[in-house]
Amino acid sequence: MMSGRSTIATRLFWTVVLGGGAAIRYGAPALAATGAACLAILLHRLDRPRRFRALVRRISRRHAATLALRRRQERFLDAYGNTIEDGWLREREYFVERTVLPLVEERGFSDYAEPRFEEMVEIVERVACAHELPDEMETPEDGIAYERYCAELLGEAGWDARPTGASGDQGCDVIAEKAGLRLIVQCKRYGRPVGNAAVQEVAAATLHWSGDMAAVVSNAGFTPAARKLAGTTGVLLLHHDDLSTLAPARRAGRRVLAAGR
Repeated sequence: MMSGRSTIATRLFWTVVLGGGAAIRYGAPALAATGAACLAILLHRLDRPRRFRALVRRISRRHAATLALRRRQERFLDAYGNTIEDGWLREREYFVERTVLPLVEERGFSDYAEPRFEEMVEIVERVACAHELPDEMETPEDGIAYERYCAELLGEAGWDARPTGASGDQGCDVIAEKAGLRLIVQCKRYGRPVGNAAVQEVAAATLHWSGDMAAVVSNAGFTPAARKLAGTTGVLLLHHDDLSTLAPARRAGRRVLAAGR
């Protein structure tokens, strides 16, 4: 693909060639028009970095709610009071690579992909920080209360949801049914990312409770191991903010769950 520098050189070259030919025939007016055209091309080139940043912001703002939620999920305080955000840093780069870069290249900024990668990441960070989410402190800290809270959020989405209680749940904290589909949920009110043990437990609980689908719901994020296991077992990894819009859907001939408004 032709670089931005070679493109502007080509445009200027042909503008001068064609304008010069016109100036020979039409004189000063054509020469002035040629100069104005060259100036417009140069100004457009100088404005290119601003247009690039504006494009990245527009793309990021389309996903602002999801980015803000993922930022909340993937950052936590460790036992020493340090903010651990490795998961969020990986998420930012993943978003830029998979979502931003293809659109940036499509709009003619492919030459910016590598030298301005960190600038794109910084824009994503600012967009995620600027989007307001519900106050996390509103969620119950007690485990049993958090299960009831999750059941209430599912109820807002039209699910017939009920907590199973503290004993005999076999890894299932909430059972929810809608449109003939049974959802088995394990709830984790954590101060750190949830590991793959929760995924294993809810997958087993789905068999025990004859569920159609399974999900682990948490206020925190999930470890890479949990995400990997969830991908192979079909367990959904959700933030509780997802529950009030969760709806059953069909895809490829089988039932799945999808967030819908």
